[in-house]
Amino acid sequence: MQTLDVISVNLWQILISLLNLTLLFFIIKKFLYGPVKKVLAKRQGEIDSRYSEADEARLKAESDRAMWSEKLEGAKDEADAIVGNVTESAKARSERIIADAEKRADEIIRAAEVEAALERKKATDGIKREIVEVSGALSEKLLEREINTEDHRALIDSFIEGIGDEND
Repeated sequence: MQTLDVISVNLWQILISLLNLTLLFFIIKKFLYGPVKKVLAKRQGEIDSRYSEADEARLKAESDRAMWSEKLEGAKDEADAIVGNVTESAKARSERIIADAEKRADEIIRAAEVEAALERKKATDGIKREIVEVSGALSEKLLEREINTEDHRALIDSFIEGIGDEND
């Protein structure tokens, strides 16, 4: 039979192992855990600062977007107002142009009517003169005598005025 020396528990070895483990724990805690904790805290601070910067940038972007949306709406309203003003101005101008054109057309028509009346009067006077001259020449030949021209004209003028009054 074999002895159980192989399985035996040595208290001194367990104590030394525990002491080594405790010593190793404090050494690792002193030299490794502290610096690693500082590095992790530094990284966490950087991450937190980046998150806060990102939140600030997002808030600024949202405020800028809201501001530009308001400006865009204002620009649209202003553009609509400008278009409305230009439309009203164009309509008023076209009405003025039409009124001026109608006024000029009326003036041209009145001037043409006056000119036509003058031409008619001139033509009537010319015809009267020709009738007087022709009738004078004709009367002279018919009567074969010399007629006083002024008496003859007065007679014919009164006759033509009577005819002109009947035609009017």
